[in-house]
Amino acid sequence: MAGTTLTGMSVATARYRPHRPVGDLLREWRQRRQLSQLDLALAAEISARHLSFVETGRSRPTSEMIVRLTEHLDVPLRDRNTLLLAGGYAPAYPEHRLDGPELAAVRSALRHVLAGHDPYPAVVVNRWWELVDSNAAVAVFTEAVAPELLAPPANVLRLSLHPDGMAPRIVNLAEWRGHLLSRLQRQVAATGDARLAELLTELRGYPGGEDGSPAPTDVVVPLRYRHGDRELSLFSMTAVVGTPMDVTIEELAIESFDPADQATTEVLWARRDGPAEPGDSAAGAIDNLD
Repeated sequence: MAGTTLTGMSVATARYRPHRPVGDLLREWRQRRQLSQLDLALAAEISARHLSFVETGRSRPTSEMIVRLTEHLDVPLRDRNTLLLAGGYAPAYPEHRLDGPELAAVRSALRHVLAGHDPYPAVVVNRWWELVDSNAAVAVFTEAVAPELLAPPANVLRLSLHPDGMAPRIVNLAEWRGHLLSRLQRQVAATGDARLAELLTELRGYPGGEDGSPAPTDVVVPLRYRHGDRELSLFSMTAVVGTPMDVTIEELAIESFDPADQATTEVLWARRDGPAEPGDSAAGAIDNLD
């Protein structure tokens, strides 16, 4: 996976008017957030009567009203644009390509984080868990996986749980699988994203169980991964841009892995300091962000 980059790809916000009225979509988001009309009206400082008229189509909301309501509903920027289109307005949030000049500062930050995390694995993924970039250390996970699972757009959750991916070497597969499926389920519930729902259905069809329990001494859910004759133990952390106003930026996340024990630390540092292996350089992936 090292040297693989999809940064030239950008999924544009659909430039068509959704078939459903904006009121229906707003009601769906309100119900997804488990808010009453009164709760949302109070938060947005409008009358519950007006909100009811908007949801039923008796009143057409302004673009400012749609933005205000979606902010209080914590609607993702891509979906805010969809709601604006449904209301007959232009999208308010841009979606630039990651390799474009507008996102140069973001590319630089991604380069810094990926390179700085070496010799520990780190990847950049988008909203649908598709690989955007990675550092060289990710090769510790991908050396024995089926090549087709690494073909763009590679999905890191599929790569993790597919029988031809990492799954056969995950020692605590049931535990790790349960962690990933629970996380994805929460994401589906929060966004209503059909592509994520399809991915969740697919991953649930893979073998492995999801009833594993962490060891009593674990303080996080570890990934216990068999690499050769060694068992590596790592835990993951997620980082996002804190104040995004661009769809592409909001949908990026850095998933990084750190050693959970000293033995894993020593193995990963030894891999970096040892003889270089083909494909182990991160320079290709990072330089392609330019």
